Amino acid sequence: MKLGAIEAGGTKFVCGIGNEHGEITDRVSFPTTTPEETMGQVIQYFKEKDVEAIGIGSFGPVDLNKSSSTYGYITTTPKPHWNQYPVLGELKKHVNVPMGFDTDVNAAALGEAEWGAARGLSSCVYVTIGTGIGAGALVEGKLLHGLLHPEMGHILIKRHPEDSFAGKCPYHHECLEGMAAGPAIEQRWGKKGYELEQNDKVWEFQAYYLAQAVTNFIYILSPEKIILGGGVMKQQQLFPLIRNKVSQMLNGYVQKQELASGLDDYIVPPGLGDNAGLSGALVLAKRELQQQ
Repeated sequence: MKLGAIEAGGTKFVCGIGNEHGEITDRVSFPTTTPEETMGQVIQYFKEKDVEAIGIGSFGPVDLNKSSSTYGYITTTPKPHWNQYPVLGELKKHVNVPMGFDTDVNAAALGEAEWGAARGLSSCVYVTIGTGIGAGALVEGKLLHGLLHPEMGHILIKRHPEDSFAGKCPYHHECLEGMAAGPAIEQRWGKKGYELEQNDKVWEFQAYYLAQAVTNFIYILSPEKIILGGGVMKQQQLFPLIRNKVSQMLNGYVQKQELASGLDDYIVPPGLGDNAGLSGALVLAKRELQQQ
């Protein structure tokens, strides 16, 4: 199969060509500017590629209900110009192939389950911590949808006792994304995360917030693996801090070996690295083609 993949992020769009085995043979990226400019570049890329199907993992919120009049739309995003934008419909106007559509983080969870850190498992949660925070979930082999889709980046969390930052989220201020995404780090400390590597307090706050989220996901979804990706998680010192705090927060309540052995093999980085989202989009394309 010759498949197209799109990881439609709030900062950049990554497009690629691959096959049903997850092998990516070509990729290109464009900054996410206006829909007209960005989608124009995406459409031009795929017009010349002769793919059999395309999978799209998009930043959101998005409408995933195929019977809805706004299926394939990016809906209430704070991203300028993209609110209520029909990303799937616009692509379909120009490229006539089957298209699978889901959130970018659901796609990443799917890719990790197919070929990455959760390979062989029937459940996992993939969390990206970058410009925003989002999470996708695979439950009993199926991507988790519902009334909308999981918006785990906006769960409510307890404030660190030493943190007076008001929160960055325009909707909820001090939700997980508002307190722990990349822009929150920069606004709170006056520098980007990679410039703060030696500041232990920065990562103490980050681990405190992210561990709360991971603990809640364990209690609610009971996934077999939790994968933490995104630009903020390039700070590798976060992983042991988060694992330690999750262990403290669980406090022995969940009696499973996977949670009792240091969590090193349970809370992990993406096995596919920066290709998790694009690989997941290939799976979306493959599934859509097989269904049709």
